[in-house]
Amino acid sequence: MMIKIDSIDRIQEAAKEFVAQMGDNKVFAFYGKMGAGKTTFIKAICEELGVEDVVNSPTFAIVNEYTDGEGEPIFHFDFYRIKKESEAYDIGFEEYVYSGHLCFMEWPELIEDLLPEDAVRVCIEEVEDGSREVKF
Repeated sequence: MMIKIDSIDRIQEAAKEFVAQMGDNKVFAFYGKMGAGKTTFIKAICEELGVEDVVNSPTFAIVNEYTDGEGEPIFHFDFYRIKKESEAYDIGFEEYVYSGHLCFMEWPELIEDLLPEDAVRVCIEEVEDGSREVKF
């Protein structure tokens, strides 16, 4: 599946389309270069799911917890600062990932061996014209 985001003005539309395609999947690993728009897209997805909290990258906390419009938790990870996989265990990674709640992960390549087999890999790439392609 591929979703094209032509401009930041159309990101909510793209997030709505992404949410419609999520199915029963719970763990989403977002890949992309620095500045590709991972955090911005996750924020738009969370808004689409009814999150009213401020959504920002958990770069220093590693994980942020939000509540969706149905009162269910959503976990947002940023593994950019992880130096070794054991640090993910230290924050209770498995408890979050196998909780049955939505998990959105930035920089999952740093904990690749820990990802569940059913994790949906989402690649965000910047195109020459400045648009983004979200492939999953």
